[in-house]
Amino acid sequence: MRVRLAREYRFEAAHRLPKVPEGHRCARLHGHSFRVELFITGEVDPESGWLIDYFEMDEAWKPLHEQLDHYYLNEVPGLENPTSENLAHWIWTRMSPRLPLSRVTIHETCDARCEYDGPS
Repeated sequence: MRVRLAREYRFEAAHRLPKVPEGHRCARLHGHSFRVELFITGEVDPESGWLIDYFEMDEAWKPLHEQLDHYYLNEVPGLENPTSENLAHWIWTRMSPRLPLSRVTIHETCDARCEYDGPS
């Protein structure tokens, strides 16, 4: 049986986008309540009855949460231009060695998100 698991995480952070056109509102310092969804797709182990223990996902996320939550994202190495697109890629790069990710979704606001399915 093939399934897709999703686990949701949240963090609060400030950022500014240094590469937007002059006068763009996102060039100013502002913050978001980010919501991150991590997806793993694969075969369910017939013995355990699950694809992966959610605890493994939590443990893999913990170091990233500590780097992001209540920080200024522009100062995090690799996030000097912290767009949702770059943040999704940054998270994928750091999580994929530990988890077989199939998608990372970043919700920057309640009605705007970025979905990243890994390198093509």
